[in-house]
Amino acid sequence: MKLEGIHHITAITGDAQRNIDFYAGTLGLRMVKKTVNQDAPTVYHLFYADEKGNPGADLTFFEFRGAPRGRAGAGMVHRIGWRVGSAEALDFWEERLRAAGHESERDGDRLRFADSEGLEHELIVATVDDQPLIADHPEVPAELALQGFDFARAYSADPERSAPLLDALAFDPTGEGYEVRGAQRGGTWHYDEPPAEPGIEGAGTVHHIAWAASMDEHLDWRERAIAGGAHPTPVIDRFWFRSIYFREPSGVLFEIATLGPGFDVDEDLEHLGEKLILPPFLEDRREEIEAALVPVQNPRAIAKR
Repeated sequence: MKLEGIHHITAITGDAQRNIDFYAGTLGLRMVKKTVNQDAPTVYHLFYADEKGNPGADLTFFEFRGAPRGRAGAGMVHRIGWRVGSAEALDFWEERLRAAGHESERDGDRLRFADSEGLEHELIVATVDDQPLIADHPEVPAELALQGFDFARAYSADPERSAPLLDALAFDPTGEGYEVRGAQRGGTWHYDEPPAEPGIEGAGTVHHIAWAASMDEHLDWRERAIAGGAHPTPVIDRFWFRSIYFREPSGVLFEIATLGPGFDVDEDLEHLGEKLILPPFLEDRREEIEAALVPVQNPRAIAKR
């Protein structure tokens, strides 16, 4: 069994509309689901991805409105890596970010930047044959668009402690980190020396990272996590996918999420992300939930009017 790379990465924002403006506007991703945190239903959970909402390009955010800015430290993911198709794409993003007021740093075939809350991203020219996961955006030509996740980097003071669990999960050591590659897709996982200051969870920090598994192997991955020394949750039905959660020894919260059913089980593909969608078990609380949320505007839905 092999995991199919990164399924999704979930982070925290203090301002949902500003978050939408950056990720669905500046970065050209598609907001594919506007819903709520299923464990705290008065909190937005926003999902951005490629045009079809595929795992592998799915960046999500919990909005804890007004949350102060956090700081990545030991046991936290601190940088998200995305693929692009060429050096020309890096040129495009360097200029587009500058025009939007975001500084970036170019290093050969890499471009680093952060969103307005400090969440770090890095674009790299793709060196693998995985299918590009691209969203349609009127200002971003398809050949220059983001193509899905390539890697994630976390801080760990003792990465060797994580090795037995990662081995049980079939993470393959590369010398610089680990490769997680299945039949269709892959990505890499890296540890860096943590800063001296402890991490603070807040806006601009990553809450957890999810790895992708097929539906029929999900329970087997739970058993592998246990064999590697982890203490996973029971399987939790998130409606659009199923999940188990556990902390790996560095402290990073891991999730293993299934490759289905998918975001189009309750919305037409053409209209993903345009209205507030609740999983069935929360539908009877819609009035209460909507009253607690500050309305936000999806730029794609506005363009269709």
